[in-house]
This record gives sequence, structure tokens and C-alpha cells, in this order.
Amino acid sequence: MSAQTAGEHTPKLVGTAWGLLILNTLGSAGAQTIIPLPRSLIQMVTMGSLVVAFVLAVAVNPRLRFRPSALLLLLTLLLVPSVIASANLEAGFGALFRCGRFALFVATLWLLSRWWDGGLTFVRSHIRMYFAVLGSVAAGLLLSPGAAMPDLYGGRLVGALWPLTPPQIGQYAAVIIGLTVLLLLGRRTDRASAAVVIVPSLFLLALTHTRTATLGLLVGLLVAIGSLVLTSAAARRFFAWAVLVAAVAAVAFGSLLQAWFLRGQTQEYFTSLTGRAKVWDALLAAPRTTSEQLFGVGLGDKSFGGLPIDNSWLAVYHEQGLTGIVLVSAFIAVLGGVALLRPPSLSRACALFLISYCAIASYTEAGLGDASPYLLHLALAASLLAAPAVAAPTAPSPLPDAPRRRVPRWARGSEVS
Repeated sequence: MSAQTAGEHTPKLVGTAWGLLILNTLGSAGAQTIIPLPRSLIQMVTMGSLVVAFVLAVAVNPRLRFRPSALLLLLTLLLVPSVIASANLEAGFGALFRCGRFALFVATLWLLSRWWDGGLTFVRSHIRMYFAVLGSVAAGLLLSPGAAMPDLYGGRLVGALWPLTPPQIGQYAAVIIGLTVLLLLGRRTDRASAAVVIVPSLFLLALTHTRTATLGLLVGLLVAIGSLVLTSAAARRFFAWAVLVAAVAAVAFGSLLQAWFLRGQTQEYFTSLTGRAKVWDALLAAPRTTSEQLFGVGLGDKSFGGLPIDNSWLAVYHEQGLTGIVLVSAFIAVLGGVALLRPPSLSRACALFLISYCAIASYTEAGLGDASPYLLHLALAASLLAAPAVAAPTAPSPLPDAPRRRVPRWARGSEVS
């Protein structure tokens, strides 16, 4: 399969398919919405978006041309333990359905990989789609503040029009804030356009009280901007101002920041990671057969004993076993290694931000072993790290025939003696 030729225009349908993949990963569980939406309807929309994304990807890439990708190869291999474990039906027929969804998700990424060339096309599609999702969250907040910040979630912001949880909203806001800041530093967007994205996203992130997203944003930007410090004066200025502002904020608003960070929780509840540690201990202590240790119990809803696992590594271990852990560790290590070996650039900085964010979030969020926003973030990082395609050499044009010298008529019949 050949790669995209240099200079080939990226069709608009590619961005549309990417947006549909994002829609598919929004999920169907969350807060109560203003207008009650049946879960079956939400699942129909999300699954339908994946099918349409695959159809569009085939339509725009009918010759099935792919770019080589270690990430996608390892994700394809991750399907093996998923199917082996799910075939036992220990997690029910839903496990096989999730395997089919995962396979279609990875196949669509393979088809779109033809346009992975280290450019920023997919970054802009990523920002636009998630900004639209945050726009629905903001609209729900304006229409019904009570439904958007219910007591059930401790007054944290949720999706009132589409069922989204605070961690989801925080993740989307943090990712597009980080990417937009990097585009601004790289002079790929103007300040007004960047402010339109960054300011409302920061406001929504603050209302979610999502510590993981905030920490991932700060660490990701620190790593990404640090990779540009030696080559970008704008990055150096931003880094200096950020350190100054952070120091002043820590001194002037220390108590407020601490209250926001603790979210009214006791120290004991905070140190147990809001109860996650109890679920993790129970999962690790549960007896497992050799097959379950190697391949897991099959793709499920990322829960154990009816409670969310909220850890990507333990969720992968539970559902795809030690084999899944090895494969997930491999593609994280490969992406990180390739990013470190690339020369400094804006694309490399965006990739480092996404990889760092996903690594931080993997400790308290699940999703690295199944179709999820985190895999889309990492796929975006892989597209940014792909080497630009080289145009095929063209054959040299033939030289024009030399003009024929006109011979006088009187000399045509003469003989040379």
C-alpha cells in the first residue's frame, strides 16, 4: 500500500470522518439531560457515527492506501487478546459487540492514516469538534444551570444537553486549550482566534473541578513548551510569563486554589483518590485463572464489582490481561521514543503534549485499551510524528530535437572528391 504523495490535498471528508470518530467516543452514560434522551437513541447515534466514519474513509480512500504506523499495528494486535477473552462470553455478548466496534474504529484509523504527514490538519479538526462539544455544554449551562451543575455530582459541571460527565468535559477542555496555546506559540493562529477557544474552555474546565485534566494540561504544556524553548523566542517568553503568573497566583490565591483542588473532600478521602484505591485493591486481589491473567475477561464497561475502575492500566489488565498491558506499554513507549528523536518543531510539541496528557490521565481514567478519546489523542500524536511523504520522482522530460541544418539545393547532389 502506498502512502500519500507529497502535496496531495486532504479531502474535507477526512476531517468529517475524524469528527465522527470523536462523536463515537463521547459515550452514552452521564448526567441527566434537560430533555431525557433514551440510552438506546444515544447509542444509535454514537455507533451510527462510527459506521458512517468508516464508510466515508473507504469512499475517500478506495484503493486502501495506508501509512506505516507502529501505533496502529499494535492496536491491531491488541484486538487479539480482546477477541480471545471476549469469546468466552464471561462479560456477555456485549464483549463481542465491543470487539467489533474496536475493530471498526482501528480500521477507520488505518484508512485515514494515508493523510498522516506530520501536518496540522487533524489538529484543527480535533480542536473544532471538541470545541463544538464544549459549545453544547455551555449552551446547557445557560439554559438550565441547575441541570448543568447538579448536586449528584457535587455541583460540578456536566453535560445538560448531551450526557457528559465532569471528567469528560475537563478532558476535552484541557486538550483543546493545550493545542491552541501551542498553535499560538507557533504562529499558526492569531490571538483573537486563540482567545475565542482558550477563554471559555478555561472557564468550563474550572467549573468541572477536574484535577486530572488540570494536572495533565499543566504537565503537558510544560513538556511541549520545554521542547520549543531552545528554538522559539515566543516559547521562552511564554514560559517565563507562565512561571511568573503561577508564582503570583500561588501566593495570592493559595487558599482558593487549595479549596478548588480538594473539592470539599476530607484528607482521607482525597488520599484514597476519591475511593478509587479500594476498587483497585479489590481488582488486584480477585482470583484469576491463567487465561484471565494472560488475556483478561473480555471487553466490558471498564468496571469491577459494579464500580468504575478509573485506571487505564488496571482496566486493560482486567479486560485484556498481561498481553494487553505489554501492547499498551509498547505503543506509549514507541510514541514517546519517536517524539524524543524528532527535531524540535510545532508538530513534535503538539505530539509531546498529547502523549504527556494521556500518560498523566491514564492513572485516574480508563480508555487506553478500547475505542476512546485517549486513543484518538494518541492517533493524532502519531499523525503529527509521521514523516512527510516524499513525492515520487518524475521521469525527465525528453530534450527537444535539435534543429536540422538546411542544406542548399546546389550542394545536395555534389560529390566530395
